[in-house]
Amino acid sequence: MENQNYKTHVKVDPLYHYVLSLLLVATLVVSIINVVRSFNAGENILQSILLLLMVVCIIIVAILVRMSPLKNQDRTIRAEENLRHFVLTGKLLDSNLSNGQIIALRFAGEQEFPTLCERAVNENLSPDDIKKAIVSWKADHNRI
Repeated sequence: MENQNYKTHVKVDPLYHYVLSLLLVATLVVSIINVVRSFNAGENILQSILLLLMVVCIIIVAILVRMSPLKNQDRTIRAEENLRHFVLTGKLLDSNLSNGQIIALRFAGEQEFPTLCERAVNENLSPDDIKKAIVSWKADHNRI
């Protein structure tokens, strides 16, 4: 596996992010055109509206299919990083840390993790600022 750093840590699933997204957008555009043509011709209005509703439903399902595992992964990361902080410091993570901050902190190496957690709370660092501040990057190849 390739080394991760700030520039290469973003995970993109080409089949989902490019192929499926483009197909859904194209299908939505075609179904909207179909509805407009049906109204102008006064024919097949019900079928064209049903097709548009089905496309919208499929888009919603596609979004939920991506969001649900990501939310689950966020909860898992929060638990893992809380345990990691407890093992390293004997204390749980500060409750003022946001999910985004904790998710960004998972890339910090063991040496800088506790200090960076403290900095994130005290300076209210954004997730992007946290990632930029990491010196010893800990790769996460299990992301979805």
